[in-house]
Order: sequence, then C-alpha cells, then structure tokens
Amino acid sequence: MTQRKLLLPILGIAGIMLVVGFVTGQIGAKLQGKEEGILSVPHVVLIPDTIFHVGSVAVTNTLLSAWLTTVVLVLVFTLGTRKLSLIPGRLQGLLETFIEVLGDFINSVAGERLGRALFPILATMFLFVAFNAWIALLPIYPSMTVAIDEAHTTHVLRSAGTDINMPLALAIIAFVLAEFWGFKAHGLGYLREFVRVGALARGIMRFNPGAIFFGLIDAAVGVLEVVSHLIRLVSFTFRLFGSMLAGEIVLLMVTFLLTS
Repeated sequence: MTQRKLLLPILGIAGIMLVVGFVTGQIGAKLQGKEEGILSVPHVVLIPDTIFHVGSVAVTNTLLSAWLTTVVLVLVFTLGTRKLSLIPGRLQGLLETFIEVLGDFINSVAGERLGRALFPILATMFLFVAFNAWIALLPIYPSMTVAIDEAHTTHVLRSAGTDINMPLALAIIAFVLAEFWGFKAHGLGYLREFVRVGALARGIMRFNPGAIFFGLIDAAVGVLEVVSHLIRLVSFTFRLFGSMLAGEIVLLMVTFLLTS
C-alpha cells in the first residue's frame, strides 16, 4: 500500500511532464509548423559549455542544472516539512512515504544500525541524481538556448549527469565514506582486509612450503582487494555517466526521428 501511494503521484507527475513535453517540445513544434523549434541534425557534445564566469570560475550549463536541482530539492522538502502534523497533508504524506520506502531499502541492505547512520548521505545522493534526471525531461531544458559566440549556440541547462565531473564527484564521496565506515566499524583491523601477510610470515618463520604457498595466495588476495576498492571510483563514475548520457542520446534520437 505504501509503495502504491508513492507510485501514483510519480506516475501522475510523469504523465503531466509527458503531455507538456509533447505540446511544447519538439513534437509540438512540428505539429504547429514552427520550424525554428525543430531539431535539424542530432548533435551530442560530451564537454559542457560555459554559460558565464564568476571571477575565474566557469559556470557551465551542467553546473546550472545541478544548482537548479539543489534548489528544487530544498524547496520541496522545506514546503513539505514546514508545518508537520500527525495527519499529514499531501506533500508531507508523499515525502514521508518516499523516505519510508527508501529507508526500508537501505536498512534491508546495510542493517538497521548502519542503515540509520548511512541514510542521510545515501538518500541525499539518490534524490539528487533522481531529481536531476527527472527535471532534465522538462521541455525547458531543450528549449532554452544562449549564444556563446556568433557561430555557437548552446543549451542554458543540461543534465548534470551527462558531465563526467558530477558522477566522478559522487564516486569520490561514496569511496571516501565507504572506507570511513569500514574503519569505524572494524577499527584498524579493517586494514587486514588489504594487508594479508600474516600467514606468509608464519609460513616463512616455520619453513613450511605449504604455508608459504597459501600465504602468497592470501597476500595476493589482499592486493586484489586494494585494486577492487580503487576500481570502484572508475565503475561508479562511468556507470552513472554512461546511463545518463545514453538516456539523453536516446531521447534526442527519438525526438529527431519523430519530428523529421
């Protein structure tokens, strides 16, 4: 029942976005004969465009999208929790349902004790990625453009997930937190996960060839653990980046085919 209450508003919002996008987006422009709103040739750019500068800091269209997502999240949760009551309103009830479902999922994976501690950061990262992807479906994203120079026009807003810097930043945060919680849960004993030379040292001291052999295997496993933890930075980054970029390319191609 809880999941159903959460699913219905999401489907309603998605339906509204679909209708608005159909009417005011590329397909609507085609039906209304507005040639200036039609995509001519699909064009995918990996590098985000700089919209303006704040001092020496370049503000890109993906950074503006990240800021917009942050503002939307803050507004939604501020409005939803401004007047908390035992009998929640629609927005408070929706947020409570969403948080309950997300919290139950995290607890089922990490356990109730660690789940409660991990919930704030994991929920924040999930909501940021999800809202950033959902907001990017709004027609305002492809319709708002700005002239960079005489020969170059770009979108003012572009999904932050299509900029590899954002997935990389989230991957670094996740990596640091995973190691932090590893040390917090196991203390310095957490290092034994990576430095496994005890069995090898005992085998050498006892001049036991079998123990030395298995000690070498154990030490190699420790090296593999170090590599596997470092590889997570790459896997986390490119899994999110690839998913977001592929989604944008698919939407662009489908729109082009429907309006051509």
